Amino acid sequence: MNIIVNGRHLEITDAIRNYATEKVSKFGKFLSNINEAIVTLSVQKHRHKAEVLLKVNGVMIQAEGTTGELYSAIDEVIDKLEKQVIKYKEKLHEKRKGEKRVIQHAPPQEEKGRIIKHKKFEMKPMSPEDAVHQMELLDKDFFVFVNEATDSISVVYKRQDGNYGLIEKTK
Repeated sequence: MNIIVNGRHLEITDAIRNYATEKVSKFGKFLSNINEAIVTLSVQKHRHKAEVLLKVNGVMIQAEGTTGELYSAIDEVIDKLEKQVIKYKEKLHEKRKGEKRVIQHAPPQEEKGRIIKHKKFEMKPMSPEDAVHQMELLDKDFFVFVNEATDSISVVYKRQDGNYGLIEKTK
């Protein structure tokens, strides 16, 4: 597994790099197919933030933790990531057995604002069910994907009633 530790408004010391690398490398025991792990550590005033993105066979698992101290932020993000990795492994296990699970979520919180971040990522064709699973792993309210059945770009999103919606392009 390739582990990249980046710093934003912060110089990464060897001690911090070793601590983050040691914590993230334990996920190699749970998931043998992790391609890359990107750890981003940042400081804004007295807030220390740690973000980790695991790339596992085209699936991205992401978590972030914010505390008043850098090492505890790393610990917090590792705890959150561990829960998401367990959820991912359970979903893989269910998929192999052909089981279906009813997914219930609390209504998403409404946020207002403007575009302040731009991301680019690879899009591999997947089913809407796989897109919902990916959205859960990323802990997001929506997910854009290429629908494998229609070969067009689609969007799945969380509804306020706890269900999911699918937006597809018509021909």
